[in-house]
Amino acid sequence: MSDRPVRSAAGPVVIAYDGSELSRRGIEEAGELLTPGRQAVVVCVWEPFDLGFVPVDDEPFDAEDAAAVRAAAERTAAAGAALADAAGFRSESLAIDTAPAWKGIVQLADERDASVIVLGSHGRSGLASVIVGSVAGAVAAHSHRTVLIAHAPGE
Repeated sequence: MSDRPVRSAAGPVVIAYDGSELSRRGIEEAGELLTPGRQAVVVCVWEPFDLGFVPVDDEPFDAEDAAAVRAAAERTAAAGAALADAAGFRSESLAIDTAPAWKGIVQLADERDASVIVLGSHGRSGLASVIVGSVAGAVAAHSHRTVLIAHAPGE
């Protein structure tokens, strides 16, 4: 008998959205592959002193001001939720402050009993992946849930 928790096939889809083209691609691929109308939680994870996301608007903010960064992350998550709605999901948005980012994504998926986690891979390899790390790789390695990782064309 496994000591892994039982996961629900009916649980929501957790979508990690960082404002990048690859995270947008993850939403699009999930929309194509998963049943329409599913509940989705679109999360933008931010870390103090390391944004970890690409703000979706041109609204200026001070990266050293935690409240301003949280607001930008919330706008980014909301933009991701709008994309997820357009892809056929029933979405809510959430911005969370946690480090490392992968841990926040895995914890959210566990809290919400997610059926799948969706995110884009930024395709780092070699020394860059060792130094910077890979959020997608860490989520896949540390979560017991199904993980859908979208890659750039040709990757």
